[in-house]
Amino acid sequence: MGILGLLLLLFFLGGDARLAMAFTGTFGINYGRIADNIPSPENVVMLLKAAKIKNVRIYDADHSVLSAFKGTGLELVIGLPNGFLKEMSANPDHALTWVEENVKAFLPDTHIVGIAIGNEVLGGDVDLSQALLGAVKNIYNATKKLGIDRVVQISTAHSQAVFENSFPPSSCTFTEAVAPLMKPLLEFFSQIGSPFCLNAYPFLAYTYNKGKIDINYALFQPNKGIDDNKTDLHYDNLLDAQIDAAYAALEDAGFKKMEVVITETGWASHGDESEAAATPSNARTYHFNLRKRLAKRKGTPLRPKHVLKAYIFALFNEDSKPGAGSEKYYGLFKADGGISYDLGLPGLKSSSASSSFFSFKEVGWYRWCFLLLTISASTLILLLRL
Repeated sequence: MGILGLLLLLFFLGGDARLAMAFTGTFGINYGRIADNIPSPENVVMLLKAAKIKNVRIYDADHSVLSAFKGTGLELVIGLPNGFLKEMSANPDHALTWVEENVKAFLPDTHIVGIAIGNEVLGGDVDLSQALLGAVKNIYNATKKLGIDRVVQISTAHSQAVFENSFPPSSCTFTEAVAPLMKPLLEFFSQIGSPFCLNAYPFLAYTYNKGKIDINYALFQPNKGIDDNKTDLHYDNLLDAQIDAAYAALEDAGFKKMEVVITETGWASHGDESEAAATPSNARTYHFNLRKRLAKRKGTPLRPKHVLKAYIFALFNEDSKPGAGSEKYYGLFKADGGISYDLGLPGLKSSSASSSFFSFKEVGWYRWCFLLLTISASTLILLLRL
């Protein structure tokens, strides 16, 4: 690490701030890579910067990605895959080595702001669930030993499977099976200032509760909404209700002040016959309205002062994902970097005929005019010197 790097790292570690923060603004995206045909990490960086997306999550610590993000200013949350949980829980030295090689070695040039320990662990595999807290503590202690605990936030994302009942939102609690493991995890996160990370999908709730949910309620479209009689709160969209259900469960468990951050939400553009709502039109509507919702920088009915933050799932369609047909079609972008549907985002140019990554339309005519004028002026100067 050079002198400039050391100074930057000291700057990040300096000051009186005690807790690491892993989110700038309100909008981010998940960069999943379970595919064999998506753009290179270097091209992904260009795509993200053109789309003005700063907050990015990945599900591992792939060094080709970490290197590509070097010097970009993009803020990256990396993942410790579920398959590492038992090892990291059992062996603090292995946790220290992992953090040294996959985090400390890339700071500060690659702006790693968080480590997600596993994904949707609680409510699933029992052995992994029991290893989660130990892995969280050992990874956190490793960041503390290396002096980066105020730079890198530790978290883990949960699915809706951790909840007993989420309707109405105020009735939500953690399941009996999850609660004994969830409470000590929440206690530790409360101590280190980490949020409760939730993967919330109105698309899935609508798809698997046919006839019970108005699709307009799931898509942020005009609808009559629902009322929670216990709190006298009105909900005009399903995502807010899902988030407030999480807040209710947290309050019931004794963690009223903990923030909820949405680490995954999205709507598939294609799916199986049983997933009729997975259409490009519905996907565009959901994401367009979600962006508008996030741009308002407001909270939910139950927590109006907690500004909603959300990571979209996902950046690309991923052709190698298992499961239902919809799993392959959550991307805002197709595998070639073209847009899946129009959200006003620039896509990578699929044709290799041009050295430019972006089309004329995407870059804008005025920028091309400026480029041509610059080239013309340079040519004129050269001619005058002959």
